[in-house]
Amino acid sequence: MSPADDPTGLRVEARGPVLLVTIDRPHVRNAVDNATAWAIAAAMDRLDNDPALVVGILTGTSGFFSAGADLKAAPASRPLPDRGHFGLCARPPTKPLIAAIEGFALGGGLEMALACDLIVAARDARLGLPEVRHNLVAAAGGAFRLARRVPYHIAMEVALTGTPRGSEAFARWGLVNRLTEPGEALAGSLALAAELLANGPTALAATVRIMRGARGLSDADAWAMQRPILTELRATADYAEGRRAFT
Repeated sequence: MSPADDPTGLRVEARGPVLLVTIDRPHVRNAVDNATAWAIAAAMDRLDNDPALVVGILTGTSGFFSAGADLKAAPASRPLPDRGHFGLCARPPTKPLIAAIEGFALGGGLEMALACDLIVAARDARLGLPEVRHNLVAAAGGAFRLARRVPYHIAMEVALTGTPRGSEAFARWGLVNRLTEPGEALAGSLALAAELLANGPTALAATVRIMRGARGLSDADAWAMQRPILTELRATADYAEGRRAFT
């Protein structure tokens, strides 16, 4: 089946404890339609619900991450009831998710990356929010998430000019964790995933929940927010085993 005939445009593969999710719609530079968004949401559900899976990687085929929403598709991509835009942006998975970016991550493509916890990008990749050029708004989280991840005035320039920037600039601003040579973003993401996998899976998931949930909270509210997460963690066999190993 050719990518153009694929009803979902998504490939999902478990590589041991890593779930590799690949947008496979090269005929539209991996833009996401509604069927692809539902497939991404299903992949995020699988990552959340399968205890054998610890880390997820989101990437694209044919040298592109994603050009965002496929505005010409019928039906077009629209927010899903649970996970929101692109099957991801309103409710990312509870486990660590890495974006492996080659080529372009524009509009919704960057917004999907912003919903991830870590970003690995090729040095020649370009990222941006060009929505304003078409009198649109980055409504899948880009308009508020970008300003949380890079300096305010940088985020404003990126969002208000709509001009894509190189991944090296985003790395200097702290958005991109690691840069790779062109064509090596997935390999770099798998290497980063391997570093995560050296740690306890339940601790990884709990840390993700605490760090995400603490954004914008006062210290008092952050303490209250993390308390039930830690209580849940301490009741697991993994936690007891980790304490014994540390001792």
